[in-house]
Amino acid sequence: MSKLVTIYGGSGFLGKYIARRMAQDGWRVRVAVRRPNEALHVKPYGRVGQVEPVFCNIRDDASVRAVAEGADAVINCVGIMNEVGKNKFGAVQAEGAGRIARIAHELGIGYMVHVSAIGADANSKSAYSRSKGEGEAAVQAGHPNAVILRPSVMFGTEDQFYNRFGSMTRFSPIIPLVGGNTKFQPVYVDDVARAAVAAAQGKAQAGIYELGGPDVETLGDIVKGIAKVAHRRRLVINAPFLVGRALAMGFDFMQFVTGGLITNKILTGNQVRDLRNDNVVSEGAKGFADLGITPTPSEAVVPEYLYRYRPQGQYDAITNSAKNLKA
Repeated sequence: MSKLVTIYGGSGFLGKYIARRMAQDGWRVRVAVRRPNEALHVKPYGRVGQVEPVFCNIRDDASVRAVAEGADAVINCVGIMNEVGKNKFGAVQAEGAGRIARIAHELGIGYMVHVSAIGADANSKSAYSRSKGEGEAAVQAGHPNAVILRPSVMFGTEDQFYNRFGSMTRFSPIIPLVGGNTKFQPVYVDDVARAAVAAAQGKAQAGIYELGGPDVETLGDIVKGIAKVAHRRRLVINAPFLVGRALAMGFDFMQFVTGGLITNKILTGNQVRDLRNDNVVSEGAKGFADLGITPTPSEAVVPEYLYRYRPQGQYDAITNSAKNLKA
């Protein structure tokens, strides 16, 4: 019988790529999510019955254990960018991660992969990064043989980074940025998936791996590049952190007073704190090279999905060419 992997958060941005690759390698894939009915899109990744979404709440021991039973490997992709309702950073990214690792170890599951993030630091002033650091510590304590992956900002067709700024180029001639000089090392989501698959299949030593793409760019340069791909002339300006903090407080307060009915998807206080630090691979850290993976440059992928933000979308090149035709 083929081996079984449980992917917590396997219907999300990264989880989908991991699920597809594991299925292609012949594994049975159990996609553990809070709303299985909204994860049916993962079923075609494999043969009939090979990939199945199942219910799981990582805040509950019994729920985590039920979906881990019988698995040969577990992968945790669950993460949140903003706190809404009971989904707090600590509960999800620290306690939840530790719970998965502990239960996997108790069940004798040999391979545990946890997806964290560059910048994870238990002493960070950012609640997001602090919970990521606490989660790493909990995972290592719960499952000593765990592999922890720390990707930089990920790009891919469904990302919430390049697409967000691509959308902004359509509506404003000026794009203000908080942390425009902060450095990032964008990494292709499928490369991170390849790393997770390698670790789940026992092809990586236990420990922490920092995953970044081949290029290091400032946030300002990234957004300028997005505008160029979108064929739009935009003025990108660097806003002071003081202004960013004030805006974030306003957006956070709006979410608070509405009880989460209006979610702050623009700029949070934690994001402003994180933007004060570069998001790049640390010198001497283990990474893609140790996994035998060559990272994909953003220019090889990003233009394939940012064309939608051009004035005429996929027909932009044809439209511009037609302007040069003589009557």
